[in-house]
Amino acid sequence: MSTRAAIVGIGLGPGDPDLMSVRARRALEGADRLAHFCKSGRRGNARAIADLVVGADPAREIAMAYPVTTEIAVEDPAYAQALAGFYEECVARLLAEVEAGRSVGVLCEGDPFFYGSWMHLWRRLKDRVPVETIPAITAMSGAWTAIEAPITWGDDVLTVVPGTLPGPELARHLRDTDAAVIMKLGRNWPKVRAALAEAGLEDRAVYVERATMAGERMMPVADMPEDHEAPYFSLVVVPGDGRRP
Repeated sequence: MSTRAAIVGIGLGPGDPDLMSVRARRALEGADRLAHFCKSGRRGNARAIADLVVGADPAREIAMAYPVTTEIAVEDPAYAQALAGFYEECVARLLAEVEAGRSVGVLCEGDPFFYGSWMHLWRRLKDRVPVETIPAITAMSGAWTAIEAPITWGDDVLTVVPGTLPGPELARHLRDTDAAVIMKLGRNWPKVRAALAEAGLEDRAVYVERATMAGERMMPVADMPEDHEAPYFSLVVVPGDGRRP
């Protein structure tokens, strides 16, 4: 752990522990407590990645179980309200550890500041205690490397879009870019596939599931079964095709 920070958001990378930074490994080994987000009754993915490096140790663990995941629509005000209360509770638990003289590492798959839950804790903690964030390789970087596809050539513009956007908005963003990554597939998959087809990108797009992890899977979007159920750890990569010598 840093000698300066009481709480550290540790970016663990896309899943393969060999892709974790030296700094992240040191933080994992040095923290008194390791906090991780998870679904109720289940082990969090970030904790599973950390297990490959430091092993399971219940005495060090703080499980932060989300009160909701997909039970409430994201656009419903009740969703934001439930998560806001949850994050406040998490902050209180972490601050109690610091007040007891213990350091805390918050485990984050991917990069902590890229669509990560850590940023919601960071925003509430940064003016109260010393906080540090350790960056990491993102899942999308792991994905386009896994399919051996350079994502941008020359002056290509890369757009990252969440699959939670309305279909027409998704299609508009895809039409207006040279290369794209679509995150947060899950139950949004049918809408995402339709947006890719509308933007004329279905033939260039590649579906990647659990990039760099055990069970990694990839397939051209055009070959995907219509009834495929995309898990949380999946995304679509649309490589650029721009200027090159």
